[in-house]
Amino acid sequence: MARYKGPVCRICRREGTKLFLKGERCFTEKCSITRRAYPPGQHGQSRIKLSEYGLRLREKQKVRRIYGVLERQFRKYFAIASSSKGSAGDNLLGLLERRLDNVVFKLGFSSTRSESRQVVKHNHVLVNGKRMNIPSYIVKVGDKIEIHPASKKMPLLARGLAFGDRRVFPSWLSVDKETFSGDVKSLPLREELNEPVIKEQYIIEYYSR
Repeated sequence: MARYKGPVCRICRREGTKLFLKGERCFTEKCSITRRAYPPGQHGQSRIKLSEYGLRLREKQKVRRIYGVLERQFRKYFAIASSSKGSAGDNLLGLLERRLDNVVFKLGFSSTRSESRQVVKHNHVLVNGKRMNIPSYIVKVGDKIEIHPASKKMPLLARGLAFGDRRVFPSWLSVDKETFSGDVKSLPLREELNEPVIKEQYIIEYYSR
């Protein structure tokens, strides 16, 4: 599967906002947005006014990059969200939030979503007692997420839990730090998904053009 291997701080600068892709570094003075708050490249400091299309494209790209999803998969999520009951925007963000790699990140078992994806792919995660190594697996209400007993001493987990105290913990999840386990109590709440700010209506308009 294709994946981005370049510097992730460049992505934040391109989108013009912190996407929190580097974990703890994003909260320090070393953050690229703090040091160079303009797009990367030779003409990054030029004043460029985005068109209506450009605004919607950038919003779609921003959300894709927050969750680390490729375009083909993102389109699939949008198709599912549009055909489901309720708001397409809320459905889309709900699907992205319920990805297993994102849930592992939100539970505090990693510092970034890319780290949590690695944790899942390397068979360190159990869902309802069974190994699950598919980062895109969509968790359901009532699912129990655990770290495999043999993996609990990984330094990455301790670092993730320490960093997790600096983030706002979502109300739709519960976690037991002692046992490295958590539960999905309910569906994600839209009002909690605002860091960074997401304008899902722009995404709907982009794909509906």
